[in-house]
This record gives sequence, structure tokens and C-alpha cells, in this order.
Amino acid sequence: MQFRLTFCSLIALAAASPAIAEPVFNRISSFATAENMAAGEDRGRETSAEIMTANADGMELIYSDSPLNAIGLIDIRDPNAPKPLGNIAMDGEPTTTVVLGGTAFVGVNTSESFTQPSGVLRSVDLTSKSVTANCDLGGQPDSVALSPKGDWLAVAIENERDEEINDGALPQMPAGFVVRLPIMDGQVDCAGKQVVELTGLAEVAPEDPEPEYVDFNDNGDLVVTLQENNHIVVIGADGEVASHFSAGAVDLDGIDIEKDGKLDFSGSLKGVAREPDTVAWIDNDHFATANEGDWKGGSRGFTIWNRDGSVVYDAGASFEHEIVRIGHYPEGRSGKKGVEPEALKYAEFDGEKLLFVGSERGSVIGVFDVANPAEPKLRQFLPSGIGPEGLVAIPQRNLFASANETDLGADGAARSHVMIYERAEGEPAYPTLISDGEDLIGWGAISGLTVDAKDPSVLYAVNDSAYGKAPSIYRIETGSMPARITSVMAVCKEGEPVGKLDLEGIASDGQGGFWLASEGNPEKEIPHQILHVDADGEVSQAIELPAELTAQSTRFGLEGIAMASDGKLWMAVQREWKDDPEGRTKLLQFDPATGDWAGVHYPLESGEGWVGLSEIAIHGDNLYLIERDNQIGQAAKLKQITSVALSGLKPAPLGGELPLVEKKVVRDLIPDLKQWNGYVQDKVESLAISPDGTAWVATDNDGVDDASGETFFWSFKM
Repeated sequence: MQFRLTFCSLIALAAASPAIAEPVFNRISSFATAENMAAGEDRGRETSAEIMTANADGMELIYSDSPLNAIGLIDIRDPNAPKPLGNIAMDGEPTTTVVLGGTAFVGVNTSESFTQPSGVLRSVDLTSKSVTANCDLGGQPDSVALSPKGDWLAVAIENERDEEINDGALPQMPAGFVVRLPIMDGQVDCAGKQVVELTGLAEVAPEDPEPEYVDFNDNGDLVVTLQENNHIVVIGADGEVASHFSAGAVDLDGIDIEKDGKLDFSGSLKGVAREPDTVAWIDNDHFATANEGDWKGGSRGFTIWNRDGSVVYDAGASFEHEIVRIGHYPEGRSGKKGVEPEALKYAEFDGEKLLFVGSERGSVIGVFDVANPAEPKLRQFLPSGIGPEGLVAIPQRNLFASANETDLGADGAARSHVMIYERAEGEPAYPTLISDGEDLIGWGAISGLTVDAKDPSVLYAVNDSAYGKAPSIYRIETGSMPARITSVMAVCKEGEPVGKLDLEGIASDGQGGFWLASEGNPEKEIPHQILHVDADGEVSQAIELPAELTAQSTRFGLEGIAMASDGKLWMAVQREWKDDPEGRTKLLQFDPATGDWAGVHYPLESGEGWVGLSEIAIHGDNLYLIERDNQIGQAAKLKQITSVALSGLKPAPLGGELPLVEKKVVRDLIPDLKQWNGYVQDKVESLAISPDGTAWVATDNDGVDDASGETFFWSFKM
């Protein structure tokens, strides 16, 4: 069964309907987990927000931080300005935390090895921030669940396998099991511990069950996923196995199945094991699973089940298709498990029954109305940080939060973040750009923009080497929010896609064709060049930069191209080349009529990391440039548009001294980038200016490779 309406058609219906203010979720703040380190600690260390929960009044978030062997606490009394409450050491690896009253119960992995697993449940007083009790679990814990009545805790004791042994194949003893712990007077009764054995149930390695995730319904029934075993178990309130069944397999059509630098959704896979990770009850008779996959499977979607094991709904490839449309498809995972749905949370907001599905690799969260479990309706997508792992719903405050586990380090890269969203009347602020139409158009890594010569409401964009085997030109209609990619054409030579291009700029030639700038990279044998293509994307000219110029080049090459009214082309070189003075880069001029090259020097600002140019556009008598640092988040200090007057510019022949231009700062883009309330994106890559002075700007989402996948596309008057 597929979605009855695509995400794009839902937006179209909303735009065409009378203005009815429906509640939507929008991100209102973000919190970098490194902020929870104490004064004097090395904030460059890896940190992570994984599984997360909230306290009873929803004023505090508690997440597990595996790299630091701690749990982190965040004050969200003002959700628009979350504050650090510090970390609490766990003397082991925390997995999942649940909260009852003023006590947090934390599953902690203390295993010496895969063959000698161990773990404890630590009771933590949230006021004093101290461990008050420990309960031996008899194995390595993963998920921890608290019953709605607050009378039982359940822990999935995974006793996970060593993936380096026998290619990670099962069985690998010892076997896992589930622990049930009664709660008496707000504290765990360790002496009352019940062990629920799960051996002999699954078709896959029945002697070695590896329970992954547990969840209680209102009746006290427990559902358990055995991810590696591709199996699901329902345990009754009496602690006995009530039913169990295989998670089965799915046929997938219209998917990308090969990591090859192309967005090609013509592939199929048959009999893909679901291998569900997270599971969540929707009501006492239905639950949903996020089918991430682990060992042999991963069906790229989610499933809603009856408790007897019959399938009520399966997303098939449709969840992934909608992620493709918003530019979050991770092409680098095509040969594995695609978008990998992993996180899952069910909650009711003002009676609206909502299922939140997090894509670990797409770094986005889908929000579905599941009032009818057989026909989920996609409401919207929420942008997250990299790798949403834990989801928290706080309906009493109209809040939702995500914990994003990936931390890429302090050296100018994205850190692990917690994102906070508020439900209120209004319109979704994200996505800002989608692909539309009956055909599935994959896109991402937008790196250059230009205005259509005949219709200023239409833009054209190019992608960069994130899709190195499929350089493309996208047509964008800007008349709606979000803007829409309505078609795409490959850059071709004699009908075949041109390889070894790193397109970073596009300019309309005024005749229906385009000039393109390819950045070049000597290390990867990608030439520094400009190309002319016709209206169908066919290359008619490929012009390499002069040899005496490229002899001094680095991998930081052309970053934009623009055509002046005299027909001459201007290009920005991102950073200094070997023959440039420090702090100066080149603006190059090329005359297609004569083949002559000339240039000027542009003065770069100083900053952390490096500072360079990302785009060039022409409007009136000015060159406009994007100048930025390569920093992200709180480290980002410089993202701006500058102008250089064309009148009076006297570019000099290459090979000699180049005149230094004067620049003027026109706009600071950091306030613009903060309007989506995430962390500041580093790659502001694209700028186009229409005749009426409307400037369009876009960020490059790096093809969702070690990036959040967020593309911000916005406009303002110059």
C-alpha cells in the first residue's frame, strides 16, 4: 500500500485551499551537546545525544551520551532558549533513560566483552544529580521502557554480537532476553526481577535472540523487536509470551540500489527483510516499527501491525520517495539500506494521533496522522541534525524534540545537537525546496543559481561533485512556498552524461543555453574549465583555463560564473592559488568572442578555518559575491554578500600583477541562516538576482554526506 497523497500534493492542496490555520510543527531552537561539558573540559571531544526522554512536567530533557559515558540534561523551561544542566557520569555506556517522578532510570552497559556482557540499571536523583541505586541486569542492556501506569520497567538485554566475527552472522552467544522490574513506591524492586526468555521463537537464529527495542501499551503489554532475528514478540501484562511472528519481507520498486554518484530510482529489490529497530504502540491493538535493517535487511520504510502479526500498512518505498523529493536522499547509502528509518515515536496532540518516523541517514523526521492505522497521512517533514536517534513528544506543552547522535568533531564540522519543535498554527517553515511532478526527481548539493532570461520567476540550478557521475541542471519555479524543482536535465556530450565535473556555477546565456563553471581538482584529475551547453544540456564548448594559470591552481577553483551585459563572463576563484598574495583571490574575466582571459584580485576577510568565495552574480553595474568561512554552527562567523562595481574595473592580462578591487559588504547572511532555528550551515553556495533586484540564495547540503541534508532556499530584495 502506498500513500494516497504525496507530500508535494499535500502542499499543493494546502496552497490552493482557503487559509485555514492548521497546527504544524516548526523548529524553534537547537542545543549542541558539547555545551553540557563543564568549564575547562575539552569541548573538542566527541559527544552525542542518542536516546532521549523528558521529565514529567516536560521542562527537562535527558539524553544518553555514549562517548562521554554520561547522561546529559537540558533545561527547556524556555524552549526557545534551552540551557545546559550538565552531564552525570554513568561509569559505563548509557543506552536508554526513562523518568518517573524525580528519578531517572538509566540502562548502562558495563560489558567487558561481547562474550561476557553485563549491565546495570542505575537510579539517578535528578535534583542532586547523583546515582542512588543500582540493579544488576545480568546482561548488556539496550532499550528501557516504563509502563504508562508507572508500575513496571522493561529492559531489552541485547547481548549484541561482534560484527567483526563471521561477518556479523548469528548465532553468537550468549543469547539475549527481556527483564521486567516492578516499581514499588517510585523505586525499582530488584528482588522482584523477572526474566522473559526469548529463545526458540525466531526463524533466524532462534537460539540467539537479540532484543533491540521494547514498548508498553496502556494495558501493560510489551512489544519487543528482535532486529537481527527479523522477529517481533508480544509479552502480556502477566510476563508471558502472548504471541510472536516473523517481521517478514518487502518488495521494493523505484529505488536507488547502487552507490555510484547518481540519483537513479529505477532499481528494485525483492524479499528485503524488514529487520525492525524501534517499535511503538499506537493503541492497545496496533503498533508501528521502523524498519532500519541491520544484518541482511532494511526495507527503507515503516510498518503498522496488528498485535497478532498481520500487517495493517507498509510504507514500501514511499517513505523514501518523499525524502527524495525534499532533497534528503543519502546516495552514499544506496548500496545498503537507503534512508534507514530508525527512530519512532507515537503521541497524541490535542486528539490528533501522530506517528513520528526518523530517518537516520536522511536526517529528517516524517510526521504522520495515523488516526486510521491502515491509511497513514503524511503531514510534514521536520529538519533535524545529523542522525536522529531519539524522539521525544511533550504534548502538554505542544513540544517535540529530537536527539541527533552524529558528532563530526570541533574542527569546523557539525556537532551533535538536540532540536526542539513547537506545534502551533501556521505554515511549515521547512522544506524550502522540493521536487514536484509525477516523475521522481532526486536532487541535492545545489551549488549554483541563475535566473531564466525570459521568466524571472524561474531559476536554474546545478549540483556539484556529490553526484559526480550525474552533473545536472534543475529548473526551479519560485512562485510557491516551498519552491519547486519541476524538471532536470543531465549535462551531456553526444547524449552521454559528462563525467569528471564539479559544477559550482551556472549563468544563462540569454539564448536558452547556459555557461557552467566546473571547480576542478588536480588531485582527482577534474579539470578547471567552463562549459557552454544548449537548452537540452548538450555541451557545445568545453574551455579549460589557461595552462599558465592552472599550473598555479589548487582544488579550490571556480565557484560561480556570471555574464555581463557586454557578453563577457566573470568567474570567482574560491581561495588563493599558489601565485596569489595571502588574503587575495582572483576574479577572472573571459571573452567568448576573442578567447581572451584577464583578472583582478579580490581581498578576502580573515577568519577561523579558511575564508573564500562561493558564488558570483551580476545585477546592474555590480558584481555580487558570496564570501564565507568554512565554519558551521556556533563557530560560523562570516557568511556575507559583497559587491564590486563593474564600472572602472580594469582587469589585467593573466601572468602579471592584477589590480586589487574595492568591495562593499551588502548583507550579513548569518541572521538569515538562523531563521530556521537550527545550527548555522557552512555552505552558502548559490546566488541569483532577478531584474527587479530580488536575490535568491541557497545552501549546499553536501548530498547528505556527513551533513544534515538541510537545503535553505530564500529570497530578499537587494
